[in-house]
This record gives sequence, C-alpha cells and structure tokens, in this order.
Amino acid sequence: MHAKPFAKRSVGSRQTSAREYGPVLSLLLITPLILLMVGGFLYPVGKLFWGSIFVPEASFANYARILQEPLFLLILCRTFENAFVVSASALLLGYPVALAMARVSGRTAMLIAACVLIPLWTSVLVRSYAWIVLLQRNGVVNNALIDTGLTDTPLRLLYTRGAVMAAMTQVLLPFMILPIYSVVRNIPGDLARAARNLGAGSIQAFIRVTLPLSLPGVTAGVLITFILSLGFYITPALVGGPSTLMMSTLIGQQTTELLDWPFAGALAAVLLAATLLLVIVFRRALALNKGFKLG
Repeated sequence: MHAKPFAKRSVGSRQTSAREYGPVLSLLLITPLILLMVGGFLYPVGKLFWGSIFVPEASFANYARILQEPLFLLILCRTFENAFVVSASALLLGYPVALAMARVSGRTAMLIAACVLIPLWTSVLVRSYAWIVLLQRNGVVNNALIDTGLTDTPLRLLYTRGAVMAAMTQVLLPFMILPIYSVVRNIPGDLARAARNLGAGSIQAFIRVTLPLSLPGVTAGVLITFILSLGFYITPALVGGPSTLMMSTLIGQQTTELLDWPFAGALAAVLLAATLLLVIVFRRALALNKGFKLG
C-alpha cells in the first residue's frame, strides 16, 4: 500500500537533484565571471594600491599627504555629502514614481515606464550636456526667468554645486526607481485593502503596510545610487566647477594631467575603503532587524 507514494517521492527527489549542478560544473560555470572580476577589477585595483605604497619605494607618504593637506579631506567629505544628498533626492523623487508604476496599468504604465527607461538608454554624456544647455547663461532656464520678469540678468546656475547634484539625481534616478518598483509590484494589494477594512486610512495603510514591505527595494536603490554617486565622473566634470571638485575628478586629474599615479592610487584606495566601510556598516545596521536582512 505504501509502495506507490514511496515511488513518487523517489522520482521527485531524482528530478530535484537533476536540477542541481555538481561542484566541478558549478566552478566551470562561474569561471568566466571570476576571470572577469580578476582581470577587470582585482588586478588593476591591486596594482594601484601596490603602486601607492611601493613605487618608487616602500612608503606611506602618499597616504600621509592625504591626511596632512586639508584640501583632500575636504574633497572626500564633499564627495560623500553629495552622494548622500543625491541618494536622498532620488529616493524622494523616485519612490512615488515606482509606486505609480506598480499601481497603474495600460497606457499610463507604459508612459511612466518610457519616461524612466528612455533616459537610462541615453548616454550619460548626452544627458550631462543637456543640463549645460538648460543651465548656461543663455540657456532655457535663464531665458524663461528673464521672459517672465523674475530676474533682469542671467543667474549663475551652471558650474555650481546645485547644478551637479540636480544633474546627478536626474541621471541616477532610474537606478532608484527600478529596484523599488520590482519590490512594490509584488506586494499584494489585498494587504492594503485589508488594513483599510480594519479601520486604517489610506496614509496609515501605506505607512504600516506598503512602506515596510517595500524597504528591501528602497535599501537596494539607495545603496546602488549612493555607490554610483561616489564614483561619478562625467557629470561633475562637465556641470561642476573647481568649487564642486569630487574624488573621481581629482583622481582623473592626478592620472591624466599630473601623471602622479602613486598618489592617484592612494586616493582611489581611500575612496574604496571608505565606501566598503560604509556599505558594511549599512548592512550591519539593517541586519539588526530581521525584516531588513540582506542576503
């Protein structure tokens, strides 16, 4: 009487094990990724780090220079501050868009998706030049302000910190919207309706149901946007000025203009270490709550 169920379980177990790869095959499958990581990331970063200490001789003088000259610490702090502001701005602007994408359907959903994805398919260089067209002295914004009588002379909008953060927010906004959207669209709508049936208002249902369940997407979006902001190069170089110099631009100057590769390696190592430390602290802080564990 028990033979048939046992046979079914055996067949099922064989089918399940057939979907699993052995250690050798798994290693072969991930070998291209390992080679890409070693050749495209670990080797060049390791060479930069090695050169910052042992070229021309074993010394930590390049790192001491960063600590001794306040300008470099100021640029490092400014880079992290700009990344924080850009991430917060992208979250405030992107969360409602992601929520709308997940809740609407039909042509409205297609229109919102097009507004999010088409800029993502456009070159960062083109989008940065578009901000130059908008913010220059004879640009669209200044001409509109003068035509409406709000100002008599063109304002200095380009090559300012505000222009850099606005342009970076616009460029990185899709990286905030898409992770949040992927999580929000999988939240059952019945949960919010059940909360309203139990007496909660729309705002209270959102705060107590939708927002907590969407936090994994918010976490992913904030991390992606923040890390990309730290290493952004093209937009700050085109839209910003000397007063908005960031670590990526400074590293580029050291390598292409001053040809000081050891010091550029030290700057890159400090930026990488600070980024990794911040990400680890962020993940550990979220892991204190079981609902926000990553991985």
